[in-house]
Amino acid sequence: MDLAAFSAGLPAGLFALACAITGFAAFVKGATGFAMPMIMISGLGSFLTPELALAALILPTLVTNLMQAFRDGTAAAWAAVKTCRLFFVMGGIFLVLSGQLVTTLDPRLIFAMIGLPITGFGLAQLLGWVPRIPPDRRRRTEVILGCCSGVVGGISGVWGPPLVLYLTALGTPKAEQVRIQGVAFGLAAVLLASTHLQTGVLNAATLPFSAVLLLPALAGMFLGRLVHDRLDQSTFRKATLVVLIVAGLNLLRRALT
Repeated sequence: MDLAAFSAGLPAGLFALACAITGFAAFVKGATGFAMPMIMISGLGSFLTPELALAALILPTLVTNLMQAFRDGTAAAWAAVKTCRLFFVMGGIFLVLSGQLVTTLDPRLIFAMIGLPITGFGLAQLLGWVPRIPPDRRRRTEVILGCCSGVVGGISGVWGPPLVLYLTALGTPKAEQVRIQGVAFGLAAVLLASTHLQTGVLNAATLPFSAVLLLPALAGMFLGRLVHDRLDQSTFRKATLVVLIVAGLNLLRRALT
């Protein structure tokens, strides 16, 4: 295979920038458990076509999510599936459905509808608001946020903020939250890869580029985990909220542009 295929024909400087963005995104993911697709699609989208940026993030997010999901073993991963099974089911269905529209649908309205409440939620919590989801409303909330996550994920490759919002509102312990996020994002990444193999976004021309970005992704993930293991629950929560706010603002930026 032509080596140029692994760089998607990019000049050396832009290829190095793509690797750096991927490594940084993986570092943030290793530290907080999410935000890798958001950072990659924002950074890569500034100099790549939307379709190539989306294709580029698929394999790095797939592999790093599986690493995160199974870090504590298969039994713990399965327990995470059972904890948020409604979210996973609804998110998966809507991810596949919305993924079919990625080349035809203007996603700006959807980005705005998701980005605004996520940003507001994160800011309110940093200012001291402590949300609670009553037990009788948990299933309904899980279904609604699962649908939102799937719709945005299928269109943009960014599916994390609604789940992080939900887990933060439940006061989920750090280790459990990261594990649940890993399982959810891993399943979503499998569906995203399958969907875009079918839509043609991920193809023989874009797959090598996505594959070579695994190298900086794995390095960044390793360094991020070192930071994560040193965070206490309070610091982890604050770091998660900051990244969540950035994710919401990024969705609003995309809605406006």
